[in-house]
Formats: sequence, structure tokens, C-alpha cells
Amino acid sequence: MHKKMIYPAQMDTQSFGRLEVNVRTDLGFNPIEDAEVTISRTGVPNSTIEVLNTNVSGKTPVIDLETPPIDYSLEPTAEQPYSEYTITVRSEGLETVVVNGSQILPEEKAIQDVEMPPNNNVNGVNSQQLLFNEEGIVIGPHTLFFQYPPKIPEDEVKSPAETGEIVLPEPVIPEFIIVHDGPPDDAGAPNYWVRFKDYIKNVASSEIYATWPESTIQSNTLAILSFTLNRVFTEWYRGKGYNFTITSSTAFDQMWMYGRNIYENISQIVDALFVNYLARPNIIQPILTQYCDGVQVQCPGWMTQWGSKYLGDEGRNAIEIIRNFYGDDMYLETAPRVSGVPASWPGFNLQVGTTGEEVRIIQDQLNAIANNYPAIPRVRVDGNFGEETRDAVAIFQDVFNLPPNGIVDYPTWYRISDIYVAVTRIAELM
Repeated sequence: MHKKMIYPAQMDTQSFGRLEVNVRTDLGFNPIEDAEVTISRTGVPNSTIEVLNTNVSGKTPVIDLETPPIDYSLEPTAEQPYSEYTITVRSEGLETVVVNGSQILPEEKAIQDVEMPPNNNVNGVNSQQLLFNEEGIVIGPHTLFFQYPPKIPEDEVKSPAETGEIVLPEPVIPEFIIVHDGPPDDAGAPNYWVRFKDYIKNVASSEIYATWPESTIQSNTLAILSFTLNRVFTEWYRGKGYNFTITSSTAFDQMWMYGRNIYENISQIVDALFVNYLARPNIIQPILTQYCDGVQVQCPGWMTQWGSKYLGDEGRNAIEIIRNFYGDDMYLETAPRVSGVPASWPGFNLQVGTTGEEVRIIQDQLNAIANNYPAIPRVRVDGNFGEETRDAVAIFQDVFNLPPNGIVDYPTWYRISDIYVAVTRIAELM
């Protein structure tokens, strides 16, 4: 029985957020069934709240967890607007993984992914497990609640003189980017290969609050996308002799936190927008859209996160918010190519009654994914989108946190492609 924590201004009504934990092996998208997931309060000994088990898709049930009032995340305040929980995951034959500080916001669903490495026990001693048990994955404070180093200003458009020769003829959505987890000159900081969309979801969850208006989240996501694609397009760090794409330092780039949780609404917005970036007339490269919070740090000419929140409150749409800060000549552009996908989006939704090669591609990919995720039923690969295919798509969407409508829309097409590539690539390596 855990002790109930009462927050100020919350004596009559308790606020809650939601949490789902997804557990898989660290070699790819192999879900771990029946893993034991213990939820407790970060920094509070013996505060176990619940012990859950994962299903065949590696997912726990969604549970409600106490949070501060939602008002704390809607205005700048000295009060921490999210609760922090520790998630301990155990499964036979695998390392125990501990995530400290998973951030739960009121009225939003948090998703905590956990990747479990194999247990390399040698002579009864497992140094990696000891490391996990002593410290675990530690999620740092949110950027809006903690004063990280402010962004060092740069030109929003890079010239060849700064970057060396720009070798990409046009912006491309990469399959992976390499994140250097520290300032550029910190040679001891690790590099992580991160799937592009996962990187954007992590940054957005670290830089803004999921409780903000949808148009505000969209405008900030577009700024994060454009900033990232500028680093990719200009090969900014590689041109300086580094072996990574971008850093996690707020002084140089954007906040990215290894192992942090994301939020379902942010995830879905990123899935819908990930091929877009911000551009100006007659400029090929994505604009380096710099920003700051607008409260702890001021940045004239850049977007401010709190300012974008207030414009969202007024009902402004995403492009109106963007132009309010960056100017009226800023417009939305789409990258013509997504790396690592077997086939590009056909330009129309696939649903009951649709026929053709595009349906066959999706049916084949769903069957490959079902080898790892048996909750997804196998379907006939016949190019006809019937009820059987619709049901398989809906279950896929539910497993991977998309609206389960059974329609292969733009976000679903690319999410199926992402998972298909992941599971087939791992299968080829094994």
C-alpha cells in the first residue's frame, strides 16, 4: 500500500496521467511476453505502486498514476508539472532494466519503451546488471523546468564555406541519425544510432509539454524537424570531422534524453508530419529553426515555446504560429524521399474495397511483422483489402499506438514500413 501524495492546490481533486510500458529485446522489435514491470515513485524507497506483466506484444496494461494539477504545465511555474516514476523490468534470461524518472503529465498517456539486453552472467557476476541496478537509466529534468545552457545562435542557412561541399542534392528523411550524447568536443560521450522518428518524438517530449494545444505541438514539431534536417542536409558535424549527425546539447542543438518516455499525442503528430520541414523561397536546405523557452531565455527572431503555447490557446494554426516568429515567407516543404522504406506512400488511403499492388505490399509486410507480434493475425496476400486485412491493420495500430481505425493512412503506411524493416533486418542478422 503506497502513501498517497497530495500536491498543493489539489486538496479536493486528484489529477492523473496514464502510463504504458512496452518491452522488447535490444536487438530489435522482438516483444517480450510476461516480463515483470514494477512501478514505484522515483526517490521514494519501498513505494511500489503496482506490478504488471506484459502481454504477447510486450505491452503492459495502461495504468493511471497521480500527477500534479494540469495548470502547472499550462503556465511557467516553479512547481514541477509532472510526476516521476521508476520502472523496473525483469525477465528470465535478460538483464534487469531500471528507468528512473519517467515523466507522467496529467491527462496524457506516456509511453515508456524498454529494451532488455541478454544476461551475460559470467562466474555468477554480471557487471552490466550491477550497473543497471545501481543507477539504471536516469531521465533528466524537462527543459522547461530546468535551466539548461541556452542555444548558441547560428545562421539559419548554412553556406558551403561553413559546411564544406553540401553533397545531398535535396533534403532526404534518413532512416537513422547518430546522436552524440553531449557537447561536440566531449570525446567521452557515447554516440547512439536512433531511428529518425524516434529521435524527433524524444526531442519533442523533452522540449515541450504534451498538455499544450495541438497546433502548438505541431508548430514545435515542425521546428524540431527542420532543425534536424538542416543538420542532416548540410552534414554540419561530419564536415567538421565528427562522426555523428547531431548532439544532445541544448547549447548546440536540441535536448535528447537516452531512454526517456514519450507521449502518445506527440508520437501521433510526429508520425503525421515527419516528412515535412520549414523552408524559405529559393533556398533548398531546410531552415535551421532555432528556438528558446521565452521565459528563462529570450531569443528575438526565433520561436519561443511559451509564446507558441499562448498562440495555440488563441486558436492559431501551426503555420500561423510559425510565421508569427520566423516571418511570413516561411512555408512548409516536403522531403521527396524517405530512406530505408520498401515502398513510398501511394498518395491515398487503403481501406475496405481498395485493391492493387499497394494492398499486396501492406499484406506482405503485416505477415512479416506477425512473425514477431503474433497478436496481429496473418492475412491472405491477394491485393484485396477486405475485413481480414482491416482487422489486422487495426490490431497493428493498437499495438503501435496509432488510432485503431483499420485504415492504412499516411502515418500507418510508414509505421508498418518502419516495423517491417526492423523485424526483417533483425531476422537477416540472426
